[in-house]
Amino acid sequence: MVLGGLRALVYAVVGGAALLAVATVASVLGPVLALDLYTPAVAAWWTVFTAIAVQAVPFLLLGTVVSAAIGAFVPERVFTRLLPRNPALAVPVAGAAGVVLPGCECASVPVADSLMRRGVAPAAALAFLLSAPAINPVVLVSTSVAFPGQPGMVLGRFVASLATAVVMGWLWVRFGREEWLRPAKRRGHDHDHGSGAGAFVAGLQHDFLHAGGFLVVGAAAAATFDVVVPPALLDVPGWAAVLLLALLAVLLCVCSEADAFVAASLTGFSPTARLAFMVVGPMVDLKLIALQAGTFGRAFAIRFSAATWVVAVTSSALVGWWLL
Repeated sequence: MVLGGLRALVYAVVGGAALLAVATVASVLGPVLALDLYTPAVAAWWTVFTAIAVQAVPFLLLGTVVSAAIGAFVPERVFTRLLPRNPALAVPVAGAAGVVLPGCECASVPVADSLMRRGVAPAAALAFLLSAPAINPVVLVSTSVAFPGQPGMVLGRFVASLATAVVMGWLWVRFGREEWLRPAKRRGHDHDHGSGAGAFVAGLQHDFLHAGGFLVVGAAAAATFDVVVPPALLDVPGWAAVLLLALLAVLLCVCSEADAFVAASLTGFSPTARLAFMVVGPMVDLKLIALQAGTFGRAFAIRFSAATWVVAVTSSALVGWWLL
């Protein structure tokens, strides 16, 4: 089993390196081909697209390896032993646990479901659901690389994301109702692979391919946005820009390990607006809403996603005003 896990890790590293090499070659040949076709706009699009992809792939690979390892080798009883019994006190502890127990966005939903079924307070499980993909070390390091020389952006992302997770947990303590949580009849999910080396292999394969697809879509959308949208249209008031990128984050569904590079490419927007893009994306996007609806019920997904979006945007605006 250990050999199987090592083999999967080697395959993932080799596959990631091959993908990175292909993207690098494409970044050189793409603009040349575009210029040969007398389409400078296509050359600019390809340059932005490959710049985002080449920078993001290593972090995406590292993030999926860590996420798969956590899901396969960290027992869920760790959470129940570490969390206080008082839900209000358990919320900030569960939110902070996202720093040391990271996971991808789509993995966080079944993990939260599993924690609830094992006796963890729903408020704490939901706080972890939001924080794990948003403040883990891979995400913070990728943000520092995407925004070199801007430590305020890294700190702002950490503070705004953690604040959103904790506030949402406390809101559930105060206003949440058990009847809103209606577990799906079928507990099976792509991430529910059991434990051990086999689970690591399955989780790594699923996460890397799944998140890689969204990265490609997100990079393409960001490049298109950067090339097609006239700069004059980006000259909008601060709050309007924040709301625009917060909505864009919901639609693009970019993996949290790579969304900082997409945000960094949106140079026409203010730092606060780009911060909102990075805070909202790992917590509220179309794929997460679908996963929450399938796991906990549509009524929960609608209420929880809408409230999270409002809290995340507000937190981003306040933190951006304070730090950026």
